[in-house]
Amino acid sequence: MYLPSFSLKGKTALVTGAGRGIGRAIAIGYAEAGADVVIVSRTQSDLEEVADQIQQAGGKAYTFEADVTNKRHIETIFEKLDTQNVKIDILVNNAGMNIRSKALEVSDEEWDTIMNTNLRSAFWFSQKAGERMKENRGGKIITISSVAGHVALRTGVVYASTKAAIIQMTKNLALEWGQYGINVNSIGPWYFNTPLTEKLLSDKDYLNDILAVTPQKRVGELPDLVGPAVFLASDAASYVNGQTLFVDGGMTIQGF
Repeated sequence: MYLPSFSLKGKTALVTGAGRGIGRAIAIGYAEAGADVVIVSRTQSDLEEVADQIQQAGGKAYTFEADVTNKRHIETIFEKLDTQNVKIDILVNNAGMNIRSKALEVSDEEWDTIMNTNLRSAFWFSQKAGERMKENRGGKIITISSVAGHVALRTGVVYASTKAAIIQMTKNLALEWGQYGINVNSIGPWYFNTPLTEKLLSDKDYLNDILAVTPQKRVGELPDLVGPAVFLASDAASYVNGQTLFVDGGMTIQGF
């Protein structure tokens, strides 16, 4: 047999920023693939909605209302999971945000907010999960980067800097932790239909600019991203390490 398993049955995944958009889709997709899912979000009502959908898909849901920029909140999540004997097999660092300021207008507050949300939280979650995965001799860590970490975009210099740093952090963690059976990879999306992009994509001129540099001539839909996320979390990706998979309709072939 040459076909490896794409099933996540018997696994437990932790997904940050799981209340909406990409994080919600991945969390539910993982449940559909057989996993139990730990979901982290700032908003309790969002957590309850996602937990209900995870349970409908046959998975068990663990909910944590938390601020991912607060290290103590992160530590508390893992302490509670340890108390409940919940072993994290898969971590998805999805929590992120953007403030679209021009470089000359970026404030100290904007810099810190974006850096702490996108990059700092991803490292602290990876560190805490990595400690446990090292003890368990295996695990999968996936961080959501962006094409903005690879090519120059009009999305803001701070956001782009965090996404480029995620790509490099992925390589370094893979190099350091590969010996423990931990696979560390990232996914770099282009524009997807989510609540966060709805306003931008409603601008026909902006949308046309996006489509002009996208060989597939469409923006992404969430199932387009869930498939790669399931692949990287599964045994099928057991020899994929330190890579960024761009899910972009071919956009990074030419830039924007």
